[in-house]
Formats: sequence, structure tokens, C-alpha cells
Amino acid sequence: MPFNLDKFVASPSVEELDSLKKSEIVKVAKHYGIEFQPLMRKDEIKRYVLEYLVDEGVLPSTVLETAITVPTDNTFELKRLEIEMNKEIRLKEMEREREREERERKKEKEEREMQKEREEREERERRETRGFDVSKHVKFVPKFQEDNVEKFFNHFEKLGEQLKWPRDKWSILIQSNFTGKAQEVYSALSIEDSMDYDKVKKAILQAYELVPEAYRQKFRKYRKADTQTYVEFAYQKERHFDRWCASKKVSTFDTLRQLMLVEEFKRCVNDDIKTHLEENKADNLKEVANLADQYALTHKFGKVGQTQNKGQFNRPNKKYGNSSGTTGNSGSQSGSISPTNSGKKQPDSSRQKNDQFLSQKRPHNGKLLHIGKIKGD
Repeated sequence: MPFNLDKFVASPSVEELDSLKKSEIVKVAKHYGIEFQPLMRKDEIKRYVLEYLVDEGVLPSTVLETAITVPTDNTFELKRLEIEMNKEIRLKEMEREREREERERKKEKEEREMQKEREEREERERRETRGFDVSKHVKFVPKFQEDNVEKFFNHFEKLGEQLKWPRDKWSILIQSNFTGKAQEVYSALSIEDSMDYDKVKKAILQAYELVPEAYRQKFRKYRKADTQTYVEFAYQKERHFDRWCASKKVSTFDTLRQLMLVEEFKRCVNDDIKTHLEENKADNLKEVANLADQYALTHKFGKVGQTQNKGQFNRPNKKYGNSSGTTGNSGSQSGSISPTNSGKKQPDSSRQKNDQFLSQKRPHNGKLLHIGKIKGD
């Protein structure tokens, strides 16, 4: 018949307690508020219940003597749990070890496959290189254009990739079409550098002065051709701008801002200061302004003196200002002398030069043909 907790509580007995299942004994223990561990065995919980009933005087103390003696601690149970836990830990470690070994085997397999592919590719490239006949491919190299060197290199590189030319043969292929300055630069390179396409390209571009200023001028002066569409024109304009920025290493908004400000500053100053700024290669507006002030300060007095001398040099000679060769009103000034009173005062150096000039302009009969405004040497 089913267990009745209330009936057992009303009349507890050792016999009835012995007949109960573990789950039923657990209910009794919970009813009396007896603390126990869920992992305890049935006999351990049963003994706790008996001890409680004896302490409460419900059952006599003699029942404990006949009851099954069980350990009062959980040593064996804890040991069993520890063994099971260690076993589970070892199983997990073994599983992780198997997974790690599996990953390593997979990685080694992939590396072997990659190495094999790399070796096959290298061998294929070696065979292609050994069998590559330069003379058969030279005819596909575009014609070298000294007025558009970058376009030539871009065209050549696209063909090289499309036709799968070995890169170590590019320098040999490209030099066959060099003309003018490019041919001279290539001839001046060492044998080692002449075999390196990138070094050849760099040397050629430098020779044609494709420097930041050249890129800037190309960007500013580039105009749409009649045969171009506006899309093509915009594309080329953008390429010139990008090359200018790349040559100046512009990569942030601040560097772009300085680039535009410096260019505008140079546009607003005279050619002498602009040349001075170009020689110093300043890229910061503040530095450019300081250099311009320093140049203006160091050249200020020289320019003023030059202007004064120039004004004196261009001033008309008051002594021989009229076209008839006669003296004007200034004949009575200090240092002046007329032909009639030459014995009274010696002429100065300026008068001697003018007399020499007049004597060269007189014909053999002694008459003056025509004298305009006479200037100094």
C-alpha cells in the first residue's frame, strides 16, 4: 500500500521505517527538519531519523543498538565521488588531446599541400622562364613615350600581367624600347640594378623630373581635349591629383590642408621668393611664411640701392637735354661748362663721357646730326 506520512508520524516504529524506500525516508527526514546530504545513502538518512526520534523520546534508545551501523561521515561517498570526478576529468583531457592531435594532423596536411603547390608553381615558373623567349615577346612591348612616361609604364605592367611575362624578364623587355634620356639612364645603371624592374622604373621617372612640382603642374595645367569625354577628362584629372598627393605623401586631412595652403601662398608671392621657397622644400605654411620673411629681410637693402641707382641712371641729362645740342638753363650750375667758357672750369667725369658720346655722333663736317635724350652708361 502507498506510504502515508501522517500515519507514520502519528505512530512511528523501527519496523515501519525499515520497510520504507529511500525517497520515503527522505520525506520523513524533511518532515522532522533533519539536515542531510542528498548524496547520502538510504541507511545513513535512516540512522539520522532514528537518532532524532530517540532524542525526542519517541523511540527508546535501544533501537540504535539493533539498527544497522553505518559510518557517521561521508568519507567513502566522497571518495567515490572523487574517483568519478577524476575519471570524468581524464576523459575530458583525453578528448581534448585527441582534438589537438587532430588539428595538428590537419594543419600538417594543409602545410604539406601548400608546400607541394608552392614547389609545383616554382617548378612551373622555372620551366616557363627557361623556355621564355624574349625576342618573341619584344614586339608586344608598347612604344616608349617621353612625353608620357607614366602612361608607358602602366601600359607595360598591364601587358606583363595579362601575358604572364616572368617579372625577372621585365627589365630586359622594357629596355628594348627606351629612347632619349631613358636610354642614357638605363645605360648608366649597374648590371645588378638594370636587372631589377622596380629600380629601372624609379630611375627613369626621376630622370624625367616627375617630382611633386611636375605632378602639381600637370594637375593644374591639364585641360580637356576635344576627343575626350568629360568622364575621361575627370578620370585623368583625378589621376594627376592623386599622383601629386602621393608624391607629397599626403594621407590625412591636415597634410592635404597644408598642401593647398602652401600652394596658394606660393601663387601670391613674387617669383624670387617662390624660387627660394621651392629650393628649401618647405611643406608647412608657417615654415613657408618664415622663409619668405627671412628672404625679404635679407634682400631688402640691396633692392632699395638697386632702385636708387636705376633712377639716377635713367634721369635725363639736364645739361644736354634738348635735341639741338646747345646748353639749357642749367649751364650756370656748378660743374657745368659750355663750349665758349671751357677755359674757366674743367668738366667733370659725366661731362667727359657726354662729350665723348657727342664726338662719336658728329659727322666729318663737324655738324651734329641728331641727339635725343642722353643717358648715362
